[in-house]
Amino acid sequence: MVAAGAIETDFGGGVVRDVVRLNQYIASQTGMSRLGLPNDIGGAISSLLVGEMGWMTGQRIEASGGMFL
Repeated sequence: MVAAGAIETDFGGGVVRDVVRLNQYIASQTGMSRLGLPNDIGGAISSLLVGEMGWMTGQRIEASGGMFL
């Protein structure tokens, strides 16, 4: 399972993306100092789909840019 952090999308009415103060606060809580973009999650998922990951099962992989590190 890929557990996505805060992503700039339309989810929840786009509040994470569109409310500047909320966006800044969440970004300040991540190691990468920004919110995620849809392609950030797509890249994490595609890396799991390559043949070399076939032995990995039952894992929770956090893709959050280092949120709350």
